[in-house]
Parts: sequence; structure tokens; C-alpha cells
Amino acid sequence: MPEGHSVHRIARQFARHFVGKEAAVSSPQGRFADGAVLLDGHTMIAARAVGKQMFLEFDNHLTLRIHLGLYGAWDFAGDFTADATVAAADGRMGQTNQRGTLLDLDADGSRPSIGAPRRRRLRMSEQDVLSDEPTVFPHEPVGAVRVRLLTRDTVADLRGPTACEVQTPEQVDVSLAKLGPDPLVDDQAVSEERFVSVIRKKPTPIALLLMDQKVVSGIGNVYRAELLFRARLNPHTPGKLVPEETVRALWQDWCYLLPIGVKTGQMLTRDGLTPAGKRKALTRRIDRHWVYHREGLPCRLCGANIVLEELGGRKLYWCPNDQA
Repeated sequence: MPEGHSVHRIARQFARHFVGKEAAVSSPQGRFADGAVLLDGHTMIAARAVGKQMFLEFDNHLTLRIHLGLYGAWDFAGDFTADATVAAADGRMGQTNQRGTLLDLDADGSRPSIGAPRRRRLRMSEQDVLSDEPTVFPHEPVGAVRVRLLTRDTVADLRGPTACEVQTPEQVDVSLAKLGPDPLVDDQAVSEERFVSVIRKKPTPIALLLMDQKVVSGIGNVYRAELLFRARLNPHTPGKLVPEETVRALWQDWCYLLPIGVKTGQMLTRDGLTPAGKRKALTRRIDRHWVYHREGLPCRLCGANIVLEELGGRKLYWCPNDQA
């Protein structure tokens, strides 16, 4: 399932390439036909991510709420950048203010011309996949496309989401009220106090609390395992028994790791890498993490075998020595 960094990156694609433009909205699959009618022909005025959910706001006071879930993905084609982490001229995208890498340009330094045959297609979900297959813009929808958003020069196709619905402002407020704090959206100091207060009251294991989107937004299986290892915290420890300073450190580490994921497009959680080691980690998942997906392999710090178990229906990776 895409974690918070992926959804923020997708929202920035929309902020850069769709906000301020009129969009033709359709449902090639037919399952979102009624919702598409409500949004078709309107201008997108904002795009933001909160945790694993994305909210695309239009000029008729309606919002398209998307939760990709396990199988959802957005495909972008046409005139777009493969990395939209660069902000607009004032540095702001939605409710974030993160700067990243430069636009990818043609060989002569120009952006691809509008209306010309396109050779780029980008799938954004848990991982970004850029394809060089030639296409004509706009290409015919392929497969079960729930929603298609089309501007004069860019198209975005949504497949397989868990949630896809049009919401009024009041309904958006209800959805947001159910979500825990997101470091890229909410005030970090205020959110830290909220996070600490909730965690320290709960008898639930900390590994389950970090995955609870009502407690904190955006953390999934990878970041959960890595945050707990970085804190040297036993995942079975009840939240109320985790020392306050450790809970605060968990929040601050999430505030540190999430922007790295947004900027690089990868859940890079190992510190202290050489430049060559970092390049390697960004291309190979096995070099990217401390414990995630390393069951049976020696811990990078102590040499004990990394353990894999199931907790709350999800795989949990941890070091029984460093996190004892």
C-alpha cells in the first residue's frame, strides 16, 4: 500500500500540472460516472495529501477524495515532469512547502511541446515507474480506469482505488477529522503534543498504533518497522508504557523521514551512508532499510537474525536484540 510520501508526491503532480486548469472528468470504466458528471468541465483549484489520502478540490466547491489502498495507482501521460517535488513559484503546493529536484526537460532544455506525440508515461503508486513507450496524446484508456482527468496537455488515469468519491466541504471536514496529524500538513509542534497524548493513553502495542491512521497519518508497514528500529523500541510495547521522550523521538523522526521520502521517491531510512552507498540504496530496496524485508538476515548493527511475524494482519519486521 502506498505510504504517505507517495501520496504527497502524487498530490504535487496534480498541484503542478492540473491546478488552475479546466479538466475533463470521465469514468471510462463506468463505476464513477455519476461523480464524474459533477466535476467535468470544472477547474481544479487545490491538490493536497493528508497521510494516505488525497483531496483534489474544484471551483464548484466539490472535492474528489482518493484513497489508493492496496491496489490503486495513478498513471500520468502527456506534458508532465517525472518528479514534481519542485514547488510552484512561491514555493507552496497545497498545504506544503517542500522543495525538491528540478523538472526533467528535453535535450535542448525545453519542456515537451503541447500537442506533440508523447513518449512518457508515469505510474505513481507505492513506487514510481517511468515508461518510454510512445503514445499519442491523449491515448485511449487502457484497462479498468475508474477516473480520467484530462487537461489540454496532461492526462491522469486512476485505477483500483479503495476510495474514490466526490465530497462537499462538510464531508471533507469529516474525513479530515478522522485522520491523525501529518508532518507536511499540520503544525509539527502542535501535532507532536497530540501524538504524544494519544500514544501515552493507549494499552495497544506501539506497532499497531503507528499504523492507525487516526493516531498518525501516512505511516505504513515499511516506515513502521524502520521507525521502531531507529528508536530501538520493542514493537509489542503498549503505547502507555513507552517513555514520553521515546514517543517524542518517534514523532520527530517521522517528521525527518517523510520529507526525504517525498524528495527522493524512496523510503530511505538508513543514515550515515556514503554518497556511493546512498546511490546504491536509492536503486536497491535491500540496501535502503534497517530491518524491513530482511527476515532471517543478520541485523546491520548487532548481527542477530531479523524476525518476521504477523501483527494485526500485517507483516512486522524487527530485531529481537536491538529492540528487546
